[in-house]
Amino acid sequence: MKVKNAKPFLKWAGGKGQLLKEFETLFPPEAKEGLLDTYVEPFVGGGAVYFYINNYYTFDECHIFDVNEELVLAYTVVKNDVEELIEILKDMETAYLQLDPEKRRELFYEIRDKFNEFKTSIQWQKYSKAWVQRAADLIFLNKTCFNGLFRVNSKGEFNVPFGRYKNPKILHKEVLQSDSALLENTSIHLGDFAKCAQYVGGGTFVYFDPPYRPLNQTSSFTSYSKDGFGDDDQRRLAEFFHTLDSKGAKLMLSNSDPKNEDPADHFFEDLYSDYYIDRVPARRAINCNGKSRGEINELIITNYKTGRNNLSVF
Repeated sequence: MKVKNAKPFLKWAGGKGQLLKEFETLFPPEAKEGLLDTYVEPFVGGGAVYFYINNYYTFDECHIFDVNEELVLAYTVVKNDVEELIEILKDMETAYLQLDPEKRRELFYEIRDKFNEFKTSIQWQKYSKAWVQRAADLIFLNKTCFNGLFRVNSKGEFNVPFGRYKNPKILHKEVLQSDSALLENTSIHLGDFAKCAQYVGGGTFVYFDPPYRPLNQTSSFTSYSKDGFGDDDQRRLAEFFHTLDSKGAKLMLSNSDPKNEDPADHFFEDLYSDYYIDRVPARRAINCNGKSRGEINELIITNYKTGRNNLSVF
């Protein structure tokens, strides 16, 4: 299936849209040849890689996971009720754009307060139409908040402030419809990355895009869930990577490169000493200091040789 407009319907910190051309040389050859029947993404986030690979490669089934309840809810709505979602967003966009800047600000905080107040009233009950409005509120907040971040505090509350955009595009109808079409062959799961193990076998490609290890104290955007993701979680993920490797699956993982800040930091080389490590250039996508949006390296770790000149670390 080839869908023209498929791409993330949310702006997401750490999204991989800018790296898709690089990733073409890093995906396993078996995926390109149609020899793998299952795609699994345990940290789907904004879904740039998922929407790309499910569009241009052939898989019988896909499984996407995330611990972020709001994100999983939104994917479920896009899959099951995209036309109703589009109608709600159309009305929200029309109403918002007719307001002056101060009234827009007031509406933003009204919707954000409502979103946080009722954050436990919908999720993970039986699916209902109330989910559609909640997904619309999330998309609205994402398109109108500062820098398009999704960030929550320790209480799980969305806490990104208002963004002063002159003419924000809240409804992307064609994108939502295309994404819904691609989600037809996809199961959407709420849960920790380790829950994906039951869907992984020898004919599976798994792409891991965990919350990145911060390069320094000011660079962390890992608060996409209230529980965070620290070094112990990175170590647990490395052990899980090894477990799936023993199943014969093709595995690819991306993360920050500590050597951007400290050439002596071997954290990931030590964790993935049995595998291949490539470095790819990327631009900082979200940073409050525009001067800090320069090019840095990111790590790509695989359990197979890629089309690039691999830097093997064993």
